Amino acid sequence: MNTAVAKQLDYYTIEDIYNLPDGQRAELIDGELYMMAMPSRVHQKIVMTLSNSIFNYIQSKNGDCEVYPAPFAVFLNANNEIYLEPDISVICDKNKLTEEGCKGAPDWIIEIVSPSSRPMDYNKKLFKYRTAGVREYWIVDPIKQQIIVYNFEHDTYEEYSFSDKVKAGIYEDFEIDFAGINVE
Repeated sequence: MNTAVAKQLDYYTIEDIYNLPDGQRAELIDGELYMMAMPSRVHQKIVMTLSNSIFNYIQSKNGDCEVYPAPFAVFLNANNEIYLEPDISVICDKNKLTEEGCKGAPDWIIEIVSPSSRPMDYNKKLFKYRTAGVREYWIVDPIKQQIIVYNFEHDTYEEYSFSDKVKAGIYEDFEIDFAGINVE
């Protein structure tokens, strides 16, 4: 989903994000701009299925957390040097929510891997999310049929397949049955 802009000598800011042409999306990490490609149908199907499952769970428990699918702005730090649009963000501290998006680390982030986003999701975003204070990070890889769950609070990670039920670490009694997600 992301490719670095060829313009390497410039340091990009949040203003560059806001000045993109209508319909163009990008992420900003430490002065580097990453353009975002259009997501595939399978990608969007997974985002919708997971978002709906999480939303329905939160509603059934009368929970305070909110779930936002992309495009949804996440400003990981106060100086706006990191602007991301995770595929799914779950925010439990409503003080972090503004009209622009989320100021600070969401509690739970899920990224759906696409061929162009692989290095970002598995490396750069993993590091940024962990150091920013995200509690849990899932990497869902439809090509590998794999889910990697990083629980940063307990410094653990687990790998699952698309035939498994995956427990959400930020909730005591919530899991998602990936066998029920048709990625055809």
